[in-house]
Amino acid sequence: MTRTDDQPTYEGRPLPRPDDEVVDQGLAFDLGTLLDRRRMLAVLGIGAAGTALAACGASTSSSGSTATGSATASASATASATASDAADTSLTEIPDETAGPYPGDGSNGADVLEQSGVVRSDIRSSFGTSTTTAEGVPMTLRLTILDVAAGGGPMTGAAVYVWHCDSQGRYSMYSDGVTQENYLRGVQVTDDSGVVEFTSVFPACYSGRWPHIHFEVYPDEASITDSTNAIATSQVALPKTTCDTVYATSGYEQSVSNLAQISLTSDNVFGDDGGVHQLGTVSGDTSSGYTVALTAPVDTTTQPTGGGAPGGGPGH
Repeated sequence: MTRTDDQPTYEGRPLPRPDDEVVDQGLAFDLGTLLDRRRMLAVLGIGAAGTALAACGASTSSSGSTATGSATASASATASATASDAADTSLTEIPDETAGPYPGDGSNGADVLEQSGVVRSDIRSSFGTSTTTAEGVPMTLRLTILDVAAGGGPMTGAAVYVWHCDSQGRYSMYSDGVTQENYLRGVQVTDDSGVVEFTSVFPACYSGRWPHIHFEVYPDEASITDSTNAIATSQVALPKTTCDTVYATSGYEQSVSNLAQISLTSDNVFGDDGGVHQLGTVSGDTSSGYTVALTAPVDTTTQPTGGGAPGGGPGH
């Protein structure tokens, strides 16, 4: 384009597209503008950092908004990541509860943890000198153990000991008729996801207690032979709707009346908070079986307080 006297200019340079905005003059014009600014900044001694700022200043308002938005998004992402990390480290530790009068961990005489064969996933049958199998609605128990002290990630390699009563409310090794049995007791070691799974049967509701499952967490498999090595002792509470459905089936008749006499809030273990941190989530049905799942954050920096037996329990 031939320049005329009234041709508009920018910083002394004629605009190749006089009818358009400065920002729409084309790449060659933009590069020339940037080079001129760099030369000026070099003379003033501002340097590369100043050049970058000047380049930002040459951006359009739209580009400026994009740059600002990107910076804001980055800051927001950082804040979100920080908040996420904080949430991981502020997990509520699973409440420490009594091991009850029937732990079978050697703390009151009976000790299944010293017996060969206790590390197993299917705990429905006794092992050792008996092979009696507990009857009841099939149940898979899935526990996910999180390591609070390590930021809330999965606790891998931990040994989890699980035990619960049978469909009649009896505990093997303790209750009349099953003192020679050790079914519904077993140990599994957490995988890389902090998960253990047990194949079992749905427990009964016995007089004085809400339906529940006991578990202890140990640092590793080698630690299970001494109950004082447990780093957490707690219980899984079972949802009422599932209990009602299971207890309507054959073999659980006594559980119907026992459950009607108690609630989560009146239970002497879960009653302090209604079992809010211990209530398992359940899927399945009575024919194919149920899966009971619970995530249990464990803090290895706190002192375990689980101990004495609660009131109530099945008859001996």
